[in-house]
Amino acid sequence: MLDKIPNWLRNRYAFSVIAFAIWVLFIDHNNILTQYAYHTKLNVLEGEKEYFEAAIKKTSKELYDLTENPATLEKFARENYFMKKENEEVFVFTTK
Repeated sequence: MLDKIPNWLRNRYAFSVIAFAIWVLFIDHNNILTQYAYHTKLNVLEGEKEYFEAAIKKTSKELYDLTENPATLEKFARENYFMKKENEEVFVFTTK
């Protein structure tokens, strides 16, 4: 039966290298499938990070406008909280 095994596989160093490669690639806790899953999750998280950074910039600009410009603050209060001046009527139109 030993005659059927190629010579390079009978070498203990080649066998050790192959066994180590199989262990690292498939059996170990950080195998190839796990690394691919981590890489995919990292790409998703980086995309989310870019989205949230853009949202933070937009919100910061809106906050700056609300604190520095009284006209913007009045517009925001009228649109979002339906506030009005005295002797003024507000009509709210809703669509279905």
